[in-house]
Amino acid sequence: MLRRTVMAVSALGLLTAGANLLTACDKTKPVTDAPTSATDARPSIERNATTTPTPMPSDIPRALAVGSNALAFDLWGQLAKGGRSNAAFSPASISIAFAMTYGGAKGETAEQIEKVLHFEGEPAALGASWGALGRELSDPSRPIKLRIANRLYGEKTYAFVPEFLERTKTSFGAPLELVDFKTAPEPARQTINAWVEQQTEKRIKGLLPPQSLEPLTRMVLVNAIYFLGDWAKPFEPSRTSDEPFHTSASATKRVPTMKQTDYFGVGRTAGVNVLELPYKGNTASLLLVVPENVDGLAAVEATLSSSTLETWKRAATPQNVSVWLPRFEVNPAESLPLSKHLTALGMPIAFDRDKADFTGIGNPKDEREKLHIAEAFHKAFVKVDEKGTEAAAATAVVTAEGAGMPAKPIELKIDRPFLFFVLDKPTGLVLFMGRVTEP
Repeated sequence: MLRRTVMAVSALGLLTAGANLLTACDKTKPVTDAPTSATDARPSIERNATTTPTPMPSDIPRALAVGSNALAFDLWGQLAKGGRSNAAFSPASISIAFAMTYGGAKGETAEQIEKVLHFEGEPAALGASWGALGRELSDPSRPIKLRIANRLYGEKTYAFVPEFLERTKTSFGAPLELVDFKTAPEPARQTINAWVEQQTEKRIKGLLPPQSLEPLTRMVLVNAIYFLGDWAKPFEPSRTSDEPFHTSASATKRVPTMKQTDYFGVGRTAGVNVLELPYKGNTASLLLVVPENVDGLAAVEATLSSSTLETWKRAATPQNVSVWLPRFEVNPAESLPLSKHLTALGMPIAFDRDKADFTGIGNPKDEREKLHIAEAFHKAFVKVDEKGTEAAAATAVVTAEGAGMPAKPIELKIDRPFLFFVLDKPTGLVLFMGRVTEP
C-alpha cells in the first residue's frame, strides 16, 4: 500500500488540587469507548459542506504565528540539547493548549506564561483569537485536511469557575466532560487517551503515560491536531530505490529514497541547502533544511530563530531541481514531559504547588484544593512518503514560469541528517517541526 506523509500531534497540561490539570478541546460528543486497533490504512481527504468561517483581520493570525514560532525555537533549544535521535513536536498545539490554560491564570503565574509562550493581549482576547485562527485553519474547504480539536476533562466533584468553562467552550470549542479522577484515575486516563486517538486517526497513542493521573487530578486540558495533505507534485513510487544516507561522517545506511525532477523552491545559504515542497492547493508546504556538512546538524540547530527561518524561506526560489528525499517516520514511543523545559525558559510558578494561581479556573475556599500544573505532555507523529503528508500542518510553494527546462537540473540529495518544518503559508505558522537523523 502506498504510504503517505503523516503528522499528528497532541498536547495537554495537568492541573491538580495540590495535584494535576490536563487540557483537551473538541466539538464532538464525549468519547466513552476506546477506538479499535490502528491499521496502516489512511483516511481520504473528504470535503464537508459547511459555511466558510469569517476571515480574521490579517494582522491577528500573523501575530499569533510570530509568538508561537518564537516558542518553537525557544523550546527546540531545550529539546535539542545533546539530542542525536529523530524528534518532532508541534509548537502550534502547545500554544493552543496553554492559551486555554492561560485563560484561568492570575498574577505572576499569568505573567510568566505570557512571557514564555510569547502571548500578547489579555487572556480572553487571546483565547478568542486562537479559537478563530483554529477555525480558519481547519476550514474544510481547504485542499488539505487539518483538524484542531480541544476538550476539557474535569473532576465531577470539583467546582470550576463557570465563566472559564463558558469562555473556553465558546473560544476553543472545548466542552467540559466530567470524569472521576478521585476514585478512578486510570479509567479517566484511558478515556482521554481514547479521545486523542480518535481525533488523530489513531496516530497518537498513549499520550498520558501510566500513573500520570492521580486522585488529586482536577482537570485535563487537551489539544489535538491532525493534518492530511497530498503533494502538489507527487513522487512516482516506481522511482523510489534504496540509496545511501549518511547518519554520521563515519556511518552510512541504505534507505528508501524518493526521486523526482521538477520546479521546486530550492536554495543555499549560510552552510545549508533548503528545499520547499508544496502541498496541493499551495496553502501549506514542507520546508527541508540540509546542512552542507554531514555532521553539521547541531551547528545549524544552534542558529534556529524566527529570523533564521525567514532567511531559509527566502532562499528557496523556484528552480529546476532533481530531488532525492528519503521516506521517513518520526514516531516516539513515549510522550514528552514539558514542565522542566518550560521551567527552564522562565515559567516555574505554574508548576509550583504553593505559588501557582489558577483561581480563574477553580477558586476553592480550602487552600488545599488550589490548582497548579502537575505536568504537561506532548507527542507528535510524522510520516513522509511518495503521495503526501498526513499531519498537522499547512504551506505552499509557487512554481515559477519563465525560460524552458534547463538541460541539466540542479541536483539535491538529502542524504544526511536534516531539519523539517510544516508551514501554513498565509500566516507563516509552524505547525510541526523536527529533525531526522536516521530515516
